[in-house]
Amino acid sequence: MVSSGEIASMVFIFFARIIDVSLGTTRIILVSRGNRYLAPLIGFFEVFVWITVISTAIRSLNTWGGYIVYAGGFAMGNYVGMLLEAKIGIGYQNLRIITSKVVSALPMVLREEGYGVTAVNGQGLAGPVNIIYTVVPKKKVEKVIEIVKMFEPKAFVTIEDIKERYAGFIERRSMFSSISSLFQKKR
Repeated sequence: MVSSGEIASMVFIFFARIIDVSLGTTRIILVSRGNRYLAPLIGFFEVFVWITVISTAIRSLNTWGGYIVYAGGFAMGNYVGMLLEAKIGIGYQNLRIITSKVVSALPMVLREEGYGVTAVNGQGLAGPVNIIYTVVPKKKVEKVIEIVKMFEPKAFVTIEDIKERYAGFIERRSMFSSISSLFQKKR
């Protein structure tokens, strides 16, 4: 018979493992994207929760049910971590859009929406194509995909994570440059 204390320990282990592994999954993704500041902070909390979980687990994992709860928390933590990372949307992604039309309104529409676009003519299997490159914040990828589907529903799109970027159209602006731009004469 399982006591109420053992059940409470198993519930704690399950949910603490979800938190621990979710933090770990998010941290690994941030490390792979070169985020030097947030990843170590998340790592601190990840290890703190892990130490708490493992000390509880060692004391109370003496049944198969305990092992299953520990492994189940790990598996669910991976899933929750991926969901969290997708919702947070930290970083940038490169979109490569290949349209079957040589002349396409898509680059112009994307520019009007505020995205930097580089368009190149290419040759595909069925003839001329237009290759469009744009780098966008991860949170805005879905919006760009909606625009692509609206103007070029048969476009071939690939999306890649960007570890680092320098300058370009989406350059981060410092507070000083943002304030100074308010005082510059418009030409």
